[in-house]
Amino acid sequence: MTETLPIAPWRVFAATVHAVRRLSPSFVRVTFTGADLDRFADNGFDQRIKLALPLAGQRGATLPDGADWYAKWRALPEHLRSPIRTYTVRAVRPHLAEVDVDLVLHGDSGPATRWARRASVGDEIALVGPDAGYDGNHGGVEFRPPAGGGLLLAGDETAVPAISSICARLPLDARGTVVLEVPDAADVLPLVAPPGVEVRWLARGTDGYGSRLVPGVVAAAGQLLATDAPTAAQHVPDVDVDTEMLWEVPEEVAPVPLYAWLAGEAGVIRNLRRHLVAERGLDRRAVAFMGYWRLGQADLA
Repeated sequence: MTETLPIAPWRVFAATVHAVRRLSPSFVRVTFTGADLDRFADNGFDQRIKLALPLAGQRGATLPDGADWYAKWRALPEHLRSPIRTYTVRAVRPHLAEVDVDLVLHGDSGPATRWARRASVGDEIALVGPDAGYDGNHGGVEFRPPAGGGLLLAGDETAVPAISSICARLPLDARGTVVLEVPDAADVLPLVAPPGVEVRWLARGTDGYGSRLVPGVVAAAGQLLATDAPTAAQHVPDVDVDTEMLWEVPEEVAPVPLYAWLAGEAGVIRNLRRHLVAERGLDRRAVAFMGYWRLGQADLA
């Protein structure tokens, strides 16, 4: 008698590029399809997934299958190990077995941007994502606000897909502010949000990362936290973003006046973390800080 293995929260999906659409100078949307992508769970919000990218000179990429795929992947010789990068799901259409992923074009030096610039219909890739057959918590969703209260969502271009997906799932009575820093004014994309959520796009041009995001978040926080009562500053343990990953996400959030979700370049997010918590006294249990990438360093798988 064959033993039925339990369904894991995540699985490896074999996928093929179905469509490629350039959204703006810095964003491209890739639509994937596959025989079993109808089993891809549509969790919305900031659902993380992983893409295995082709090795140099190849059009396709694969990953070992099974619950221990990551260990098997790590055990492969480097020249046979497809690069892995983390992204956010932009849209899921199970009835069509399709998944959309928006990718940011950062120069042409990394494997992700190189692949995104050259992706074409028919390219094969491996996608690690949530299995709809699993009836528990898949993980990979960090946006967990308490009921009621205001929202502050902010990030650079790498956070635009996640924030766009979050806004699309917010209740109609949600209120708050979204602050998005993008490379160019032409990168301002249509973003669906409830009427009580103000969206502010900030183009940095040739200035450095965070040059628009930091003052934008400071201004938004000042408006959202405006009160006559002084707030108590909190100690914030420093994070060396050159050697450590900045990923501070509360598991459970008590009712608070403001819930903040911030993602982007780790050094910039570290500075905003210090401002919101140490200077403005925002409760650390009500803020998700995520360093999606680190300036001058390779992404982590």
